[in-house]
Amino acid sequence: MAQQVQGVIAPGKNEPVRVETIIVPDPGPGEAVVKIQACGVCHTDLHYKQGGINDDFPFLLGHEAAGVVDSVGDGVTDVEPGDFVVLNWRAVCGQCRACLRGRPWYCFDTHNAKQKMTLLDGTELSPALGIGAFAEKTLVAAGQCTKVDPEVSPAVAGLLGCGVMAGIGAAINTGQVGRGDSVAVIGCGGVGDAAIAGARLAGAAKIIAVDIDDRKLETAKKMGATHTVNSRSGDPVEAIRALTGGNGADVVIEAVGRPETYKQAFYARDLAGTVVLVGVPTPEMQLELPLLDVFGRGGSLKSSWYGDCLPSRDFPMLIDLHQQGRIDLGAFVTETIGLGDVEQAFARMHDGDVLRSVVIL
Repeated sequence: MAQQVQGVIAPGKNEPVRVETIIVPDPGPGEAVVKIQACGVCHTDLHYKQGGINDDFPFLLGHEAAGVVDSVGDGVTDVEPGDFVVLNWRAVCGQCRACLRGRPWYCFDTHNAKQKMTLLDGTELSPALGIGAFAEKTLVAAGQCTKVDPEVSPAVAGLLGCGVMAGIGAAINTGQVGRGDSVAVIGCGGVGDAAIAGARLAGAAKIIAVDIDDRKLETAKKMGATHTVNSRSGDPVEAIRALTGGNGADVVIEAVGRPETYKQAFYARDLAGTVVLVGVPTPEMQLELPLLDVFGRGGSLKSSWYGDCLPSRDFPMLIDLHQQGRIDLGAFVTETIGLGDVEQAFARMHDGDVLRSVVIL
């Protein structure tokens, strides 16, 4: 029987979000209904509200979430009611050419729930990243549910559903940071700080945090940065080179998503180093680089989607490391809020006052 719950929707481009009654259908084949316990307020949700993703309004916002499986549809065997899960937005198909080559993190046919959640009047909702977790309950594909240790705080676990996993994965999975490496991270918001924490976890010897906000640089030091550079005060490329013997960093992670900062990352890496783009650009952005400069350098230029993660592998591992005290995922939670506080949380995010506001249900 369909359920009525409260959820946060974005009704139209740049309109204030509001709490509405949402109709959540019973799960169909391959689907699950999850009772949400915590959901982080991610910059991607703000992009949805601003119309920066697409114009399929109204959106049911929220995607960085953890909760308990409420019910499952036919054919679901990996999770069952009562399981504590982190939601992910890339449920892999297992059949495409990437999956069959053993690279499921590149899956070309990720999927979401087939049924639609609606408003009371029948208006269909577009769930953010196929999740829509600023709600008491949500409908997802069962493959979007990853079981983790239920002893961990939901506010902490949910962060692996997007930003924290994206940053840690950009360092460990995509950048393949190793022991003794030098790493520079440009942009020290939630994803950038997670990349710093990931580089520290991987054993990097030197971790250089770059930002224009001294407050963010102070936080970056707490996450593991050994050096900081305020790029308002001078050329960050020269600063990174000066800190790395004039060579540039082994791995440079761009966590802003702008052409200017990507160029900085490109020229701040060592000749055979790696650039990782994890910041999300807007559709109209263009990048221009001298082709000779690209040709004259070895190494790699990589993009990192979701930290090239495999949720079934990475989520439980990172929860275990957190519980062992080897990585402090709780440090990313700046505040906990209610469903009615999401609009104010967007403002604090925009002003750089928080790493993560987390909605608790």
